[in-house]
Amino acid sequence: MTGPTRPMAPEFVWPVRVYWEDTDAGGIVFYANYLKFFERARTEWLRSLGVEQQALREQTGGIFVVSQTDVRYHRPARLDDQLLVTVFLVETGRASLTIRQRVLQQANTQDTVLCEGTIRVGWVDANTFRPTRFPSILLALLR
Repeated sequence: MTGPTRPMAPEFVWPVRVYWEDTDAGGIVFYANYLKFFERARTEWLRSLGVEQQALREQTGGIFVVSQTDVRYHRPARLDDQLLVTVFLVETGRASLTIRQRVLQQANTQDTVLCEGTIRVGWVDANTFRPTRFPSILLALLR
């Protein structure tokens, strides 16, 4: 069954600083690096739930894979900016998650959305890369 898993849950927030290596020749964050920021925040979100991905692979034989991204870029981030990257679990399926993510820049008392996206993450067998159902232990942590 597919449906919202935590409609009232707060977003997970992970701080990120922009380094030289994150920027392009124009001095702004290279567009693909926002996906790296999203990935890091999802990994830390899982850690906050007690999920270590390598241990999970060893215990279950499965891994997460990104199967779809939909990203919108609104404003640029620049060298040394301190950003907040959010993770919000929108939906849990039998073998996939839909996650909403944003990159925010704090200015005074408001957060400005620089980038936002919806990421679909699948669960696959680590050897065959075929989709498989989430292990019950993982589903329990996500719900």
